[in-house]
Amino acid sequence: MTTTVTPREHGAKTVRAGKRPGAKGKAPRSGRLRRIGLPYLLLLPALVFELLVHLVPMLMGIVMSFKELTQFYIRDWAAAPWSGLDNFKMAVDFDAPVGEALLRSFWTTCLFTVCSVGLCWLIGMAAAVFLQEQFRGRGLLRTLFLVPYALPVYAAVITWVFMFQHDNGLVNHVLHDQLGLTDEPSFWLIGDNAFWALLTVSVWKGWPFAFLTLMAGLQNIPRDMYEAASLDGAGMWKQIRHITLPALRPVNQVLVLVLFLWTFNDFNTPYVLFGKAAPESADLISVHIYQTSFQTWNFGTGSAMSVLLLLFLLVVTGVYLLVTNRGRKAGV
Repeated sequence: MTTTVTPREHGAKTVRAGKRPGAKGKAPRSGRLRRIGLPYLLLLPALVFELLVHLVPMLMGIVMSFKELTQFYIRDWAAAPWSGLDNFKMAVDFDAPVGEALLRSFWTTCLFTVCSVGLCWLIGMAAAVFLQEQFRGRGLLRTLFLVPYALPVYAAVITWVFMFQHDNGLVNHVLHDQLGLTDEPSFWLIGDNAFWALLTVSVWKGWPFAFLTLMAGLQNIPRDMYEAASLDGAGMWKQIRHITLPALRPVNQVLVLVLFLWTFNDFNTPYVLFGKAAPESADLISVHIYQTSFQTWNFGTGSAMSVLLLLFLLVVTGVYLLVTNRGRKAGV
């Protein structure tokens, strides 16, 4: 004997069992909220430290740029009178001594950044391509290449200070005494040679980072592509141009931007290399702002210069990302 169950009776049984017709098993609302809020909870400590270490001092610096903050108000900087845009006008008045010195420092920093980033990328790229091939001692070379990046900045730069000494420095000993490339020992830490000394140290400690990043990017390129290109008759330069560089485009986009920001804002290297007063040929804008703030005790003008530098870097970063993203989409 069979029993027939009507749809109405089936729905009633389902309701009595605590289920609704057609309802699927769903997680409780509290469980969904917990899963959604967990990432934000894990990011909260980093966000708090970011606010304390970077954003709060940056906002204080912006406020200070609108104040007439000198040595007379160091104990209570909040009591310094407001100056409006006077500090900014003084910084961008390129006919006055303050603005003229800032503009000269800006162009020096631009030239230094372009040379340093270009050489770091070029040396790092050459080393990364060279060390992709299997040969004895490759691991040792990779380790040695990363030593400048692993050394503390102060220890590395202070070593170069001794090497650049005029009388008993290693650089003059090699160039003048051993190779005879110069007529007399050069002064590397003063005068026009200071720019080349600063550039040498910057490239020496910066190219291992480019090498490490590019080497990691090269390992993601299938070797089959190079083998197929080699069978088709493509040489090393064609392989680099048509395989390596297109595949490394996303890596290079981030690498060049990071190197640019690090180099343009570099303060430790020139400060340790030259001290508080850098020569005019190596007067980077970071050291120039420091001198304006802590040697002339004009913290308001120094803060205004820092704000202008921040705006410049934001604009350059935005334009760079916009151009590179459009180029990458067009290439795809």
